[in-house]
Amino acid sequence: MSLHDDSLLREILKRAVSYDNVSAFAAMPNFGAYVDDQSPVPKPPNKYASSFATKKLCIVMVGLPARGKTHIARCLERYLSWLGFTAAVFNVGNYRRMILGATQTADFFNPDNAEGARARMELAIECMNDMVSWFARGGLVGIYDATNSTKKRRKMVKDRLEAAGVRVLFLESLCTDPAIVEKNIVETKLHSPDYKDKDPEEAAWDFKNRIRQYDKANETVEDSENCSYIKIVNVGRQIILNDIQGFAQGKIVSFLLNSHIMPRNIYLSRHGESEWNVTGQLGGDPDLTVRGRKYAKCLSTFIDSEFTKEGKELPLVWTSQLRRTRRTVEHIPTMNLCWRALNEIDAGVCEGMTYKSIAEQLPDIAHERKKDKLRYRYPGGESYMDVIYRLEPVILELERQRGPVLIVAHNAVVRAIYAYFMNKSQDECPYIDIPLHTVFKLTTRAYGAEEEVFPLEIEHTDQNRTPESGDSDGGNDTPDKKAADHVNGLAESVRNATISRRN
Repeated sequence: MSLHDDSLLREILKRAVSYDNVSAFAAMPNFGAYVDDQSPVPKPPNKYASSFATKKLCIVMVGLPARGKTHIARCLERYLSWLGFTAAVFNVGNYRRMILGATQTADFFNPDNAEGARARMELAIECMNDMVSWFARGGLVGIYDATNSTKKRRKMVKDRLEAAGVRVLFLESLCTDPAIVEKNIVETKLHSPDYKDKDPEEAAWDFKNRIRQYDKANETVEDSENCSYIKIVNVGRQIILNDIQGFAQGKIVSFLLNSHIMPRNIYLSRHGESEWNVTGQLGGDPDLTVRGRKYAKCLSTFIDSEFTKEGKELPLVWTSQLRRTRRTVEHIPTMNLCWRALNEIDAGVCEGMTYKSIAEQLPDIAHERKKDKLRYRYPGGESYMDVIYRLEPVILELERQRGPVLIVAHNAVVRAIYAYFMNKSQDECPYIDIPLHTVFKLTTRAYGAEEEVFPLEIEHTDQNRTPESGDSDGGNDTPDKKAADHVNGLAESVRNATISRRN
């Protein structure tokens, strides 16, 4: 009897792909839908229980211009989406530019300008109505990005959203340090769509005048407004919380405690070619090949040219605990931190196998994983979703850093981190192309991350070998005899364990 015909094994595999932790459940497509278990036992009405699962959340940004609101909003959207929440930013400024163009001077934002005030209110309502419609279509966390700098405007927003069944959290960014505001103007606002192709000095003067117009009527969020709020003072030097409730709000607080708005560089690379890249086997702890060791030297030279020769301090270097990543950074003259969270995806019973052998020996696994590569969990191992959740502490620590970081890890891990910073969807994550012997330089900015790719050419030691860029440090699909023996032995072990359990 073949392994894939065994009904008991099918049940084991079915259970292996189920999600048994709260974080994974929270990211499943049906999270947020109220489910009636149709129990025959009558239950007393519970208004809180029935409304909890369908409660939506709107983060309402508050603050004067050049306080980093848009940067914070986009970072929160990226973080929540990466974790599996359905999140989106609704920026009133974009509505203004789409409907009225980007030619308004600072006088348009003067609170004494009745025509400008009316136009701005209409734009705010139009944007909010679109967000409410988005919530009705299944959105979970909306981010309303505008100044919302008066109590009157905030009350209007709060009343409208609560009437639509949406919980409101105000997020105010305050800056009392003029140097921070000036730096934000130069680094972000002068590159915004409002000042495209304009003289920098003229643009800076106009934008500072815009701030003065808003400041005339500015009112900070107060307890008397009877609302949940978070205040970020001077880009995170102080954070004030009031009436924070629920899982999503807790995640938001955790993110904000570790993030800032200053740009920085993240360097990502897979390890050098490993012995199992050559044989096409998954996982394990193999050493580097000759080509892999050459890449380690090339990577050190690259880091030297990026930092030492430019008079900059070397970056922090993070690797997994596995030998092939640690060997890849051994020529970089600085300490490296080994993270267990950066280890490759655990292939479970498929460790040491090739994709071809999995398809032949364990076709149920190959079939199920092909159907849903993101959520499929290897029996005894992990899914891409599991990798994402265990990487959350790494992401928060990266957000906290103010200097450059080099991460040398594995295919699935680098894919997940790359997807986070480049704002790729979870469904895209398992298919992002991360070639061996390539450095990705990501620069975080207010209006999205910028990417530079540096392929470090390494001469092939065997011209007949074509390493694959698939999962789990895969290589080609033709394993050597040693790998084939391992595959057959592993399949036999799984089969014997299944028969033993049945008996």
